Amino acid sequence: MGLESLIVTRPTTHQPCAACRMLRRRCDSNCILAPYFPCDEMDKFAKVHKVFGASNVIKMIQMVEETNREDAVKALVYEATARMRDPVYGSTGAICQLQKMVQELKMQLESTKARVLELQQQKDQLWSVLMNVNHLDLLSPINGGDNFCLGYDDSIAYDPDKFPVVGDWIF
Repeated sequence: MGLESLIVTRPTTHQPCAACRMLRRRCDSNCILAPYFPCDEMDKFAKVHKVFGASNVIKMIQMVEETNREDAVKALVYEATARMRDPVYGSTGAICQLQKMVQELKMQLESTKARVLELQQQKDQLWSVLMNVNHLDLLSPINGGDNFCLGYDDSIAYDPDKFPVVGDWIF
């Protein structure tokens, strides 16, 4: 006899889904939970089972059209996870917190927009003043003297030796 005849091929067995494994029951090809809770995702089913119970999960999945079942299971897992963190409010608590943050951010955005508009108006006013002022009037000597005055105090008259200018003026 050849070696090939001694090797017995075992039929491939269907691995039980996470739900059937946790509930210690036989998982057949008709298992409604198998597509949504594969054997390597025990924690997902454990949370859903703890919050809703296996029979309720099966009922909820059966109530939903097949095309929407995957989304329904994702929602159940999300809600179960939220309920584990916050048994009183669950996902509603997180949603309310996020809505509050959105409102606060909207108020901050409106405040920032108002401040930007205010600064834009100030800039426009400044440019308007600068464009309307005859820059030669600013450079004319006061009272016929050689020093130029800034106009509000003669003690700080412009003298390049005492008060050097670092940058150039742009008009």
